[in-house]
Formats: sequence, structure tokens, C-alpha cells
Amino acid sequence: MSERHDLAQLSRRCHIQSGMSVKNIVRKQLLSVPFDNKNVTSVEVREINFEPGQETGRHLHPCPVLGYIVEGSAVVQIEGQPEQRLEAGQAFYEPAGAVMRFDNASSDHPLKFIGYYLLDGKQDLIQMLPAA
Repeated sequence: MSERHDLAQLSRRCHIQSGMSVKNIVRKQLLSVPFDNKNVTSVEVREINFEPGQETGRHLHPCPVLGYIVEGSAVVQIEGQPEQRLEAGQAFYEPAGAVMRFDNASSDHPLKFIGYYLLDGKQDLIQMLPAA
């Protein structure tokens, strides 16, 4: 038996003796986004809450944004592309500089999501734009 196998067996015995069951950790892939040599010096993580029916309006982010819908559903549209609906449990990506809208899809329920802003130096998180 290998040393690695012996350690795994020992670990299982210790957990069983202590009353702990051995469980596998599940790592479900939600999103994979390639970055072409993007320099990231810091990450801002924000919880963002929308009231029922709330809209952001036309905007862009000077940095890439990754996000995760915690509660509710969103309607997202990058200009020139089809509209997308995102539900709780889904991840999303907003490219830097993409002109877009991001709205609460429901007029009855709030929307909560987490945004991860990948910053290169000091940058604003969002730039609001005039209506098209």
C-alpha cells in the first residue's frame, strides 16, 4: 500500500471514531471565463439588491464583472446581443466596456446578486450612460 493510501485510511478511521462521517465535497462549475492576460490588482465584492421591477438603465463597467444570482431573477442584455434571463443559482460575466442593461425580471419579487469587480488599479465600478 502506498503512503498516500495509508494516510487516507487513517483519516477515515479518525473521522469514524470521532463520530464524523466522511463526505465528498461537491464542486459544481458555474462559469468559466478566459481572460487574455488581464491584469487584476484587486477585487471588489458587492451584494446588490434590486426592488421588484427595478432597472439599472444603460451602463458599462470599466472592469470585468463576474456575478452570482442569489435570489430572484434578472434580465441582462449586452447591446447588439439577445436578452438573457438569469435565475437564482446562475453565474454571469459582464465584459469590461460592454454597454448593457441589467434589470430585475420580476415586478413582484426582489433580486439579490453578488458582483465581483476585477479591478486594474483605481477604477470606478460602473458608468451610467444616457438612454439610447
